[in-house]
Amino acid sequence: MAAAAADADADAAGERAAGAGLGSRSAAEERSLLHPSLFSAYSDEDLVERAFEPAQKIVVSISSDPDDPDADDEHLYYGGHAPPFSWRKLWLFTGPGFLMSIAFLDPGNLEGDLQAGATAGDTLLWLLFWATAMGLLVQLLAARLGVATGKHLAELCRDEYPDWARRALWLMAEVSMVSADIQEVIGSAIAIKILSNGFLPIWVGVVITALDCFFFLSLENYGVRKLEAVFAVLIATMAWSFAWMFIKTKPNGKDIIIGILVPRLSSRVISQAVGLVGCVITPHNVFLHSALVQSRKIDPHKEYQVREALRYYTIESTMALVVPFMINLFVTTVFAKGFYGTKEAGNIGLENAGHFLQEKFGEDFFPILYIWGIGLLAAGTSSTITGTYAGQFIMSGFLNWRLKKWIRALITRSFAIVPTITVAVYFNTSDSALDVLNEWLNVLQSIQIPFALIPLITLVSKEQVMGVFKIGPRTQIATWAVASVPIIINGCLLLDFFSSEVKGLLSGLVLFAAVLAYVSFLLYLIFREDGEGSVCWEEVQQLLCRYHWLQMETLEKDRMEQRHRPSAPLHVGRLNTQCNAVNRPTEQQVSKLKYGDVYKQITSCCI
Repeated sequence: MAAAAADADADAAGERAAGAGLGSRSAAEERSLLHPSLFSAYSDEDLVERAFEPAQKIVVSISSDPDDPDADDEHLYYGGHAPPFSWRKLWLFTGPGFLMSIAFLDPGNLEGDLQAGATAGDTLLWLLFWATAMGLLVQLLAARLGVATGKHLAELCRDEYPDWARRALWLMAEVSMVSADIQEVIGSAIAIKILSNGFLPIWVGVVITALDCFFFLSLENYGVRKLEAVFAVLIATMAWSFAWMFIKTKPNGKDIIIGILVPRLSSRVISQAVGLVGCVITPHNVFLHSALVQSRKIDPHKEYQVREALRYYTIESTMALVVPFMINLFVTTVFAKGFYGTKEAGNIGLENAGHFLQEKFGEDFFPILYIWGIGLLAAGTSSTITGTYAGQFIMSGFLNWRLKKWIRALITRSFAIVPTITVAVYFNTSDSALDVLNEWLNVLQSIQIPFALIPLITLVSKEQVMGVFKIGPRTQIATWAVASVPIIINGCLLLDFFSSEVKGLLSGLVLFAAVLAYVSFLLYLIFREDGEGSVCWEEVQQLLCRYHWLQMETLEKDRMEQRHRPSAPLHVGRLNTQCNAVNRPTEQQVSKLKYGDVYKQITSCCI
């Protein structure tokens, strides 16, 4: 009797869910029907690599109710009211945004800051502010994508695009990541050379940086929070170092405020302006942030949890980017104060910047040269760790390689360390080698920017991917406008660069073919039809419905042939076909078609 009553209650609950049906079920919940974890015997955790294992994820609930920790919040969200703000919850969500912010503080950014300050003074501070705001918008979209779908950008590209496009995007992401990584490693090596008073050459610093990256990443084995704490220390070190320099040099506060509020741009500082904008959006950082937000335990199929996560991640990411903006401001104004209008302005780079500062501002109890070296070392070390972290997500997402993390880290490190050591050895005998290397690496990263931004914007705009969390038309227009700025600026930069480098008919034809292929791929990514992906939506819908009918057959046998239907209509992607439209399988089909076979068919179709 008790079992029968329980079954009756379950059936009643199913009827109530079916009654709510299309009206109350969110698209995010409907997409859960595509999630392989529905199959109890064949969990997707066994076949698909994920950014974070369930045991690694941080619980963000602060409720004392063990049965339903978010019941009150769920009621408030569905009642049309957001729950009251909680500082405790914000603390639990704090972390991913600050790891993401490291990309705004890597050695390449610092070099762009010091050159902008030395060449343009305080006149480009307004551009630094708006470039950071553009970077914030892009990162908020990346976080939105990761939270609402439960997958990061690389995984969604694997699901969304055909095989040839997926492999091309993976190659572009790897090139971008390695290009940025080389600059970051060399920045750390320069800092080590400064702090060792020139005793350790650049190539030794490269090796040390490669080894300490593994040490810091090993902290993840003790929990995500431990790794986030290490980054907090590194960011605090940078903030202290560059704030100390700012206080010591005493830039003019009035000039700083005018520089932030009043837009000014002259033709002689165009290259520095382009450098400031181009350094803000790094392609691998978009992939990284969409994965990092999954370190919190959020069910993407529960709308109220997604809304809450997006609320706190928006606050956390905004707070996180205030810190790099202030640090970049400190560096720019320090070099504007010391070198704007001087003959040294055009010759300052990462390696000689500390010596110029030492000569300009004199000796002290703790020389400013070493303060600069400490800040540069913290920037380089933190950015190399996040670069390796991003490389692991990119590799596992695009290729679904189930490798141990230390193996993936070793592969990712090798891509950057081998060419970097080669360049570092050559740099010891040629002062111009590093400048040439940085120039080409900036070109490579500029080329890759559209291949992260375009998939990101198209995916967050699609209802079949985002459900109710897709961005609206106005946000799409604003996002495309923002994304077009770095794309157009870097396109002009690339055109100018290659026009000066390419000489001769043959090299011109090769460049023309490369540009044609490049533009064609961009247009494909922008204008491709929704149905062109690797996901066979109709076949998946049929297979899922067949699976549910098989489940119902089993339940009917257990309940003595009592009638039972799926608890709610099924929706797959943009198809609004209910399982009732799929013919009920015959007994012969039931005996031949096992659950595992259905799952394998869906997996082969979707992945």
